[in-house]
Amino acid sequence: MKALLSFFTVFPGRGAYLEEAAEEVHLLPLVGVVTGLPGAMLLLAAYAWPPGVAAPLALGAVLLAAGLHHADGLLDVGDALMVRGSPNRRREALRDTRVGIGGLGALFLIYAPSVGALTALCAASPGRAALALFAGEVSARSAMLLTLAFGEPVDRRSSSVPFVRALSGERRTIGIVLALLGPLPFLLATGAVAPLAILTAPLVALGALRISAAKFGGIGGDVVGATGEASRAVLLVLLSATA
Repeated sequence: MKALLSFFTVFPGRGAYLEEAAEEVHLLPLVGVVTGLPGAMLLLAAYAWPPGVAAPLALGAVLLAAGLHHADGLLDVGDALMVRGSPNRRREALRDTRVGIGGLGALFLIYAPSVGALTALCAASPGRAALALFAGEVSARSAMLLTLAFGEPVDRRSSSVPFVRALSGERRTIGIVLALLGPLPFLLATGAVAPLAILTAPLVALGALRISAAKFGGIGGDVVGATGEASRAVLLVLLSATA
């Protein structure tokens, strides 16, 4: 896990090469437990301050714990989806460092509902909100892992290539099982409808795979990151409906 945490989080550790992190990618859902910890602690502080303050700080904490890396992917994908024309033109937009209205819209559509859902959960029970955030973080990494396990890289230069290549044989099986079952302990602890909520990661990953194949011709690092952010948002909104 050391290489995986070094690559996917901002927590102190030795620098990891892409290939080293790829060898451990089947354990990616477990990274969500680590990134979820600072956000969960802030949500528990809602016993002392308003939920409307705790929720955005908690979401900000988990995004910062991941180095805002996946938020950047969401921004790029949002801009690229606004481009009309061929998949090649959209892939060029993914590499464009400028920020457009599509990216800003994507950030709003994903993070605004996430904050609203966390606020509602926190108002009902800060403890349950903390568990929901853990579930959301594990679900986000589970959706990313499933996208890598079943996706086809858009080209050989994509940062997703080493991870897709590493997910073969026993690692692929372990990764898929962990991705499907990883959020379950936290979902059961929230008292939510776990059989329904556990479908979030695979369904979001399936949607991402279909969209990326049609719009870009395959997956890349930005698509994988955006998929995780979308999965967290969907799960939190779903859990808030049962708060």
